[in-house]
Amino acid sequence: MFKKQHLISAFKLCFLFSAAFCIGTMTAHLQKQQSLKAIPTAADGNWGLSFPEEGKTPTGNATSGELSKYNAFYAGNPDKKIIYLTFDAGYENGNTVPILDALKKHHVPATFFVVGNFLKENPDLVKRMQQEGHIVGNHTYTHPDMSKISTKEAFDKELGELSTLYQKTTGEEMTKFYRPPQGKYSEANLQMAKEMGYHTFFWSLAYVDWYQDQQPTREEAFEKLLGRIHPGAIVLLHSTSSTNASILDELLTKWEEMGYTFGSLNDLIQTT
Repeated sequence: MFKKQHLISAFKLCFLFSAAFCIGTMTAHLQKQQSLKAIPTAADGNWGLSFPEEGKTPTGNATSGELSKYNAFYAGNPDKKIIYLTFDAGYENGNTVPILDALKKHHVPATFFVVGNFLKENPDLVKRMQQEGHIVGNHTYTHPDMSKISTKEAFDKELGELSTLYQKTTGEEMTKFYRPPQGKYSEANLQMAKEMGYHTFFWSLAYVDWYQDQQPTREEAFEKLLGRIHPGAIVLLHSTSSTNASILDELLTKWEEMGYTFGSLNDLIQTT
């Protein structure tokens, strides 16, 4: 009788140990999967990404097919190792010059999405962007939440005022490339942009680089920007980031060593 009870107790113990092991393994697997998912790249915005597989195009909260109806993009061809580099320029704090220097050194084209105050206060920088072959895109005049703009008149005012200022500043027509501030958008916005002749560009890779008092370390930046790069990536960086300014030369070198080349957003729209 004692042996029987002892065997039953031993069996129960083994069962509990096995169950605990399985639960622990499943929990670890789920945590690993969760760690691959990105926090939405725009704080409180609509546009967000998850990264289910390293080296592959992430999943957006709209598909490339859905966006294409509005001449909108978030990534390029997943079979070609091309990077499309973009910068959002909300204001100037001394970091744009070293960014432009690194781009020039590597002969990399980029698109700078600017707002009204950046254009008004930094005409020479904008002219340099243009002269060195970069695209200057429309990030709206006042950087509002565009998803709350419901009338064509108000939408046209935000994009039109910036476009007019650009023409007065540079003597050239502004390329009709648009990026919604903070990634906040609506389908109605995308349709309005399309009707105005714009292409809209979201992104497939970004990281938290915009807090001036919490700049990422060099190591943190490389972990995100090298670990999540993928063929056809539209990369969003902020030109206000001191980290981006300090690492860009090395970052471009590392991407080149990984076999990537760099394309213009003009190239992207012509191949789709």
